[in-house]
Amino acid sequence: MKIINIIFALLLTLSSNYAFANEQELIKEQTIQSKINDCGYKILNSNQIQNRIIFVYNNSEKKSVLKNDKTLANREIVVFGNTYKNIENQDELAAFLAREIVIAARSYDGIANGFLRSLQIKAAPKKFEIVADKRAVDFMVVSGYNPIGLITFIQKTNSQQRQGTFSTHNLTSKRLAIIYEYIYKKYPYYLKENPYFYTESYQNFLLTSQNNRKMLAEKIKNNSKENLKYE
Repeated sequence: MKIINIIFALLLTLSSNYAFANEQELIKEQTIQSKINDCGYKILNSNQIQNRIIFVYNNSEKKSVLKNDKTLANREIVVFGNTYKNIENQDELAAFLAREIVIAARSYDGIANGFLRSLQIKAAPKKFEIVADKRAVDFMVVSGYNPIGLITFIQKTNSQQRQGTFSTHNLTSKRLAIIYEYIYKKYPYYLKENPYFYTESYQNFLLTSQNNRKMLAEKIKNNSKENLKYE
C-alpha cells in the first residue's frame, strides 16, 4: 500500500510540475504577444494606417518562406520563435514589424482589393525589398523608434550570400548600404547620436560595409546625385 501511495505521489508531483511548466510557457507567450501587439499597433496608429492587419506570435520555427508567409495573402504578420530570439529590443521588434506592415498595407492597394499589387510585389521582389526597407525606416521614425534597429536586425538575421541573377533577394550588404545611405540623408541625427555604435551587430556592419561606405563618402564629397552600385 505504501508503494502505491509513493507512486501516486510521484505521479501527482510530475503532473503538477508539467502543468506549472505549461502555465509558465503560456504566460511567456502571452507576454511576447502583448509586446508584439503594442509595437505593431503603435506603428499602425502613428503612421495612420487604417488597414486591418493581424499580429501573431508563433513560438515554432519558420522553416519555409513560401509555406509560412501570410503577410500578403492574409494580412497576417507572424513573428516566429526563431525570429523573435534575434530581437533584442523594441527598435529591432519595430524593424521587423515595420517591414511586414509595408508589405501587408501595400497588399490592400489597387485593383481587386490589392490582388494586382500583390502580384506586382511577387513579380519584382528585389525592387520591392529596397522600397520596403526605406518605408520601414520612415514608419519607425514616425513611431518614435530608432531606425538603426533595422540595420542591426538585418545584420543578425540575414547572412551574406552571393545571390544569383534569379534570386528573389538582394545581397545583404547592398540592402544595408542603401538603408544606411537613406538614414544618412533623411535622418542623420540617428547616426550622430547612435546608441548602437558599440554593439556587436553594428560593429559587424561597419566592418563588412567599409567599401560601400567609402563609395558613399566619395558621393557626398563630390555632391553627386548618382545611384551607387553597392556590393
